[in-house]
Amino acid sequence: MTSKVDASERIPVNQPVVSEAAKQRVMQTLASGWLSGAGPVVAEFEQAFAACVGATHGVATGSGTTALHLALCAAGIAAGDEVIVPDFTIFATLAAVMYCGARPVCVDVDPRTFTIDPAAARAAISARTRAIIAVHIYGHSADMNALRELATDHQLILIEDAAQAHGARYRGRPCGGLGDVAAFSFYGNKLISTGEGGMVTTSNPQIAARARSLGDMAHRPGQRFCHDQLGYSYRMSSLQAALGLGQLSGIEALIARKRWIAERYKRGLGSIPGLRLPHAQPGVFNVYWMVAIVVEDGFPLDRDQLRDALARDGIETRDFFQPCSQQPAYRERFGDCAESPVTADIARRGLYLPSGLALTAAQLDRVCAAIERLAGR
Repeated sequence: MTSKVDASERIPVNQPVVSEAAKQRVMQTLASGWLSGAGPVVAEFEQAFAACVGATHGVATGSGTTALHLALCAAGIAAGDEVIVPDFTIFATLAAVMYCGARPVCVDVDPRTFTIDPAAARAAISARTRAIIAVHIYGHSADMNALRELATDHQLILIEDAAQAHGARYRGRPCGGLGDVAAFSFYGNKLISTGEGGMVTTSNPQIAARARSLGDMAHRPGQRFCHDQLGYSYRMSSLQAALGLGQLSGIEALIARKRWIAERYKRGLGSIPGLRLPHAQPGVFNVYWMVAIVVEDGFPLDRDQLRDALARDGIETRDFFQPCSQQPAYRERFGDCAESPVTADIARRGLYLPSGLALTAAQLDRVCAAIERLAGR
C-alpha cells in the first residue's frame, strides 16, 4: 500500500537503537584483532547473558533458529519423536523441530496471552511425545507452572522459545531459566540485538556441553578436526558478541522503554471499542516486545482495512503469524490437520503497532491519533 506521506515522516514498526556502550565494545573488539567466534568476548557474552536469565550456561549461536535447533538436538530430540508446539508462533519454531527429523504437533493457544494452552498440550500427548516448546509471545511468558507439571507427569523435556522475551519474568523468575533448556534470538528487531544471533541457555551441564560441541562442528575433545558425529557451524562472531554485551549493559533501561511504550498505547487506545490491547496475566512481567492488538467486530474497520489505512498515513504495522499447521511446508510433510480456532481467529484479526526502541512520544501520539480518527472518534 503506497503511503501518502514523505519517507522521512514514516513510522517504522520496529526501529532499533544501538547504544554508545555497544558501539564502543564493537570498536574495542575490532582493535583486539579477535573477529571469529574463538575470541574471549563471546565467552563473556555467554556468561553475562546466562546470568541475566537465571541460567548457569550460555551457548552463543548465529541465530535464534540455530539456537532452538541446538537446544532440541542437545536435549536428545531425534527422528520419530513428537514435539508439542503452539500453532501460533513463527514458523522457525517448527522448522527447528523438523531439522531434527521430529514431528511438530500443533496445539491451540490461550486467547488472552496467545501462548500455548496447557490443556490443549495435555490432550495432544502421545506415546511418541518427547518435549513441549513453550513460546513466550510478544514478551509475555507462557504458563510455565502448568507446563512444568505436565512435563513432569509425562517425563517430557520442557523447552522455552524465548526469542521475544528478553527480560520477561514468570512469578519472579526470568524467562530462559524456567525450562530444561531455552533459546533466544538477537535478531535486529529484538530487545537485545546483535544484528543476527542467538543463545542457548540452560542449567543442565550435559545439555550445555552437547550444545556447545554440536554448534562448533562436534570436534572430538582433545583431537580437533576429528569428528565422531555430525555437527554444525553455528558459532557467533566476536563482533556480534561485543554488540550484544554493549546492549546487555543497559537492558533495564531498554525494558523500561518497552513498558513505557505499551502503557502509553493503553492510555491512548484503551477506551476505543473493538480494540483488544495486550494483556498481562497475574504474576507475569510482560516486556511488550511488540504491542500486539486484535481488531474485533466493534471496530468500524477490519484488520486489513486498518492496516492499509495506517500505511497510507506512513505508519507501519505487521500482521500476526499465520497458523503453523496450515503452512504449505507443514501440510506437505505431515498432511492436513484441524485448524486451531483461537489461533485462526487472532491470525485473521491481529497486528502489532510500531513498538521499536527508537519510537518517540510524538510518533506514538501520531499513531494513537490516526487510530482514533479511523475509529470515528
